[in-house]
Amino acid sequence: MTVSYATSADGTRIAYETHGEGAPVLFVGGALSPRQSALAYVPHLADDWTVVCLDRRGKGDTRESTPWSVEREIEDLAAVIEQLGGAVNVYGHSSGAILSLKAAAAGVPMTTLTTYEPPFLTTREPEGWKDYADRVRAMASGDEPGDAVESFIRHTGAPWDDGIRQSPFWPAMVALAPTLFYDLTIVADAQVPADTLGRITAPVLSLYGGGSPAWAENSARAVAAAVPGAAVDAAPGQTHNADPAVVSPILKDFLRH
Repeated sequence: MTVSYATSADGTRIAYETHGEGAPVLFVGGALSPRQSALAYVPHLADDWTVVCLDRRGKGDTRESTPWSVEREIEDLAAVIEQLGGAVNVYGHSSGAILSLKAAAAGVPMTTLTTYEPPFLTTREPEGWKDYADRVRAMASGDEPGDAVESFIRHTGAPWDDGIRQSPFWPAMVALAPTLFYDLTIVADAQVPADTLGRITAPVLSLYGGGSPAWAENSARAVAAAVPGAAVDAAPGQTHNADPAVVSPILKDFLRH
């Protein structure tokens, strides 16, 4: 495995690694997701496509750079895409899906864009969303950054077990605690920015898990309704952390058409 770097507009070096041959598929992960989170897709896609695993700003081998902003992360995607040839297929997961949608709307060139469960809440506006993001940032910069990780996981509604703190992957999660504020800021008020998404010209597939709560399907359908010509589909039986073996055939079918 070789780590490559693209230089973003502010000079930050953005790390990524590639696997396979063919047209690139750039995976943009969400919260607590360094580039290794996309490696499970390699066995399913690398025979026909180049799987590009990305370390977003502040994660993995992409070092912290200040001041952070959503605009800087969009510039990061633009730099990586330019280095990969100027237009690629993009797969965004969770808050990484929202970032990818915002990048596409800003004119970052994409051959296709697939989104999986961007955390938009179409039926209500979360109370105190910005206050919560600020609290997570304070926890992450304090003496117990693990508290920020635990709070975030509980906040998403994912099951929590105190044994997670003793798991072998816990230190890596804690190391990513400062970036939780970034993902919460990308999600913003969790409302679908329909006017912004209406500017996207790339073909878009809006995916959700067939076993996910209702918000996921509502979000996927709202994205598809906002993006001209977008399609919506469900990954059978899947939840927010979907099995690549189930998602990959759907993704392949979209990429081939």
